[in-house]
Amino acid sequence: MSTELKLEAVVVPVADVDRAKGFYAGLGWRLDADFAFDNGFRIVQFTPPGSPASVQFGTAVTTAEPGSGQGLYLVVDDVEAARSELSELGVEVSEVFHPGAPGAQFEPGIENRTAGRDENSYGSFATFQDPDGNTWLLQEVTTRLPGRVTEATYTSVDDLTQALQRAAAAHGEHEKRHGGEYDEQWPAWYASYMVADRTGQELPE
Repeated sequence: MSTELKLEAVVVPVADVDRAKGFYAGLGWRLDADFAFDNGFRIVQFTPPGSPASVQFGTAVTTAEPGSGQGLYLVVDDVEAARSELSELGVEVSEVFHPGAPGAQFEPGIENRTAGRDENSYGSFATFQDPDGNTWLLQEVTTRLPGRVTEATYTSVDDLTQALQRAAAAHGEHEKRHGGEYDEQWPAWYASYMVADRTGQELPE
């Protein structure tokens, strides 16, 4: 299919719209819309920091049971840091874990979940719920699988800063391997590294 289909919003079923609005606002997510109409329809939209996609909830938005949204992914560079920030905001969030069996990240409780991070990208998680019981998964992704991302885009200052820091550290090792001499072509090397890092290609040395 050649037509682009961009997933931009996911509906989260809630029972109390104002309670849900307060919860997601408390996470620091951006409030994009809160429109109410005379016929009782109301739509609220929030966007997580750095996310190209948003979540929507409201009244007369979905027939799904409140709290039935499960396994909603929030991808982060550092799951421990993300967990700590959520805890500081008063959110009850699980300890960091990795699946002890395939699919354990989707199972309630701690069975088949092994405490601590996985050394591999995509393997470390933490979970939390909104007031209705919709379950969110924090997933740590440090290196993308090839082909998952085709454009090297950065959605926040922090995202770009971290990418530059990774490139700077790698370039320091690059210069050491070449006798420690100043690399006049460092802008091109940085650019190549950052594109490869973002899109899951082989990193330059």
